[in-house]
Amino acid sequence: MIDLQQINTDWTLFLDRDGVLNVEKADSYIFHYGEFTFYEGVTEALRRCAAVFGPIVVVTNQRGVGKGMMTTADLQEIHTKMVAEIVLAGGRIDRIYYADSLDNAHPLRKPQPGMAHAAKQDLPAIDFSRSVMIGNNLSDMEFGRNAGMYTIFLRTTNPEQPLPHPAIDLAFNSLADFAKHLRLP
Repeated sequence: MIDLQQINTDWTLFLDRDGVLNVEKADSYIFHYGEFTFYEGVTEALRRCAAVFGPIVVVTNQRGVGKGMMTTADLQEIHTKMVAEIVLAGGRIDRIYYADSLDNAHPLRKPQPGMAHAAKQDLPAIDFSRSVMIGNNLSDMEFGRNAGMYTIFLRTTNPEQPLPHPAIDLAFNSLADFAKHLRLP
């Protein structure tokens, strides 16, 4: 079990995007930044996380790109504007990885741990035994488990998820709720 009070800058925070940072669009995709809405308290939560964690990495499945419903440039624009708002609020995102494959078995697509390994290749100090994956779906939790991380489930889109669950270490109602439990340095 993870003790949130023990987290420090030796730890890495992995975050899903849709349903964690921003409101998920039901049965569709966020096609442009005009459709991107942060959950209440997320930018402040990321400011707290930036003070506690070392690297902060977003890992997101983005099948809309793979389906040709949006371009890589559209996705990059969403991420550039998202990060700018986070930085403006005093937070940070160090890297963003996305999987646009339509193949559920693709090594980069969650729950496979490919995006975690890509992050470790770019940021060699990442230690998965000192990493936390926060997501709103079981595939996020399985991604974390498959990479050897602790997992935190957010009830934002799936509040009915039965607990306890073998893939979930802790659960919170939102990223803001999680961040309140961190010990600031």
